[in-house]
Amino acid sequence: MRHRIVVLGAGYAGAYSAGVLARRLDPADTEITVVNAVPDFVERLRLHQLAAGQDLKKHRLADIFAGTGVRLRLARVEAVDVARKSVVLDDGELSYDTLLYTLGSTVADHGVPGVAEHAFHVTDRAAALRLRERLDGLGEGGRVLVVGDGLTGIETATEIAESRPGLKVALAARGEPGDWLSPGARRHLRQAFDRFGITVHGHTSVSRVETTGAIGADGTVFAAEATVWCGGFAVHPIAADSGLEATATGQIVVDDTMRSVSHPDVYAAGDSVHVIGENGRPLPMSCASAGFTSMQATGAIIGRLTGRKVPSTALKYVGNHISLGRRDAIFQMVDGEARAKSWFLRGRAAAHFKSGILKGSIWSTNHPTFGMPTRKHRLAAAPERSTAAAVA
Repeated sequence: MRHRIVVLGAGYAGAYSAGVLARRLDPADTEITVVNAVPDFVERLRLHQLAAGQDLKKHRLADIFAGTGVRLRLARVEAVDVARKSVVLDDGELSYDTLLYTLGSTVADHGVPGVAEHAFHVTDRAAALRLRERLDGLGEGGRVLVVGDGLTGIETATEIAESRPGLKVALAARGEPGDWLSPGARRHLRQAFDRFGITVHGHTSVSRVETTGAIGADGTVFAAEATVWCGGFAVHPIAADSGLEATATGQIVVDDTMRSVSHPDVYAAGDSVHVIGENGRPLPMSCASAGFTSMQATGAIIGRLTGRKVPSTALKYVGNHISLGRRDAIFQMVDGEARAKSWFLRGRAAAHFKSGILKGSIWSTNHPTFGMPTRKHRLAAAPERSTAAAVA
């Protein structure tokens, strides 16, 4: 009877973790299944490029996991039954002995009326393609309003403006875009907005989205044929509904090894996890955080199952990478308190740097154990199995 490890989600955290587990644990002892709703690995950090009209290379999960022994289950997760140690899918049920929860996040509408019905977003491939189709249908002078002054909002606005210069792009920001950046980086960001002709509506709160644009809290009308909502991220309610201890935002509460504080057979990584970083603050939802938390989670799972020492991964946040189209970017270093340092990288050098990081994330997903010992570890003992029956 092999120990069943189930990984929910095959994004930046889940795909990498599954590969590490498969290559470090002996298949005679373990059975690893990855559940994902779509057959491809989605480069979420590039979805604004897809929406703007650029074609992205597809990375099939079947190819990524080929030769690893990982079982890929294409299904949508509907619920987790922690009492029965099983996952309810749209096509059946799957039991686990150890669960790694990496379902990530989706767009957060913050209760603003009309966002779900009328706004576009770029938090998944299907949504990005819907926005792309809408932009394709806009004529010369078509108006696009991007709501949100975080990294996603800035990247989406600049990408659309560069790829589609015939459109009129505006950005609605609660404060001043990039106000967390160093003074030099803020100047560079403003110059990029000016170069692309992006109209910035600072200190603007959107209270409603309609088919013809958005309405500000003060009643100002922002006319647009396409409103793109980049107002933040929210995790799926599945974890909190399952009985796992979670925060008010629905993120799973874990210890410093990414193990659920309420259910020791459950681990979490990526946007789904609430963990305090080395600066005493919760790690932000980001690709970097997904990397750190997935390394820690897989190390802890392997260590505990094989009786080895559980390693400790540094949980740091070192900076922000902001693409400004394909030939410009900002890399802003931050200190231990997540405040911007004076040093930053800009222009083509920063764009090449970010492109390298994105390519590196794909490479590491395909080569999750590069530089690690190749020896597969046997389990120290067979932990108690769930009595729930697995559905094939």
